[in-house]
Amino acid sequence: MSQSVGVVVPAYRPDPERLVPYVRALVAEFDPAVVRVELDAPRAGILDSLSALPPVADVNAVDARRGKGAAITAGFEALDTDILAFADADGSTPAESMGNVVAAVHEGADLAVGSRRHPRATVASHQTVARRYLGDGFAWLARRLLDVPLYDYQCGAKAITADAWDDVRSHLYEPGFAWDIELIAVSGAFGHRVAEVPVVWEDQPNSTVSPVDTTIKMARGLLRSRHRARTIREDRLHEFIAAQNDECTLVDEFSAEATDD
Repeated sequence: MSQSVGVVVPAYRPDPERLVPYVRALVAEFDPAVVRVELDAPRAGILDSLSALPPVADVNAVDARRGKGAAITAGFEALDTDILAFADADGSTPAESMGNVVAAVHEGADLAVGSRRHPRATVASHQTVARRYLGDGFAWLARRLLDVPLYDYQCGAKAITADAWDDVRSHLYEPGFAWDIELIAVSGAFGHRVAEVPVVWEDQPNSTVSPVDTTIKMARGLLRSRHRARTIREDRLHEFIAAQNDECTLVDEFSAEATDD
């Protein structure tokens, strides 16, 4: 029996001329049951521009800027499909490569991670030197701190089974770009099968991401993700540290907001 697929596209200040054709390409490539665009802080006129999205696509616009991780989590929580996937709105990972990521889950992976740094990946357009070195350094550090050794942790193309999502969803805290690595760390702590899938990738020079500021935040997120994975594995030190904190998971925050409404 075929597995249904839902795709979340987190978007903050997206370019409609890039986003709309990209969503159409995703639909043509692997026929998802739904594509959910999680749109943060939409600018005037953007919703009219997105009216050209295919019928399978929904737009959930939120006035505030939630962050990438919070937006994807909200989107995943709204899906009712066998496989949950997300793709960055800038289309850096082409639809065909995104299809390969989803296919890895169809073929037995619990979590499939797109990879720009895999030896078989194709980088059609490189980042600036600063962004490339910062990204390479972060990946090097993550491989040494986490129990899931990958070439790339941050590519905006991932897919996970609904069952694996049920395991990890209540252990995710990172609202921003560190969400990706937290997802991988937590999934690894549950013993999920993680597949790294080489992709074609093209850097988008108009990204709103600040490389230095983001890398610093990501490094902090990496340490927190390592801690959370060790807590799940019942490491006594990390369990003790966790007991001293009173953090709220992303899904708990959503529940609290829904109750307030």
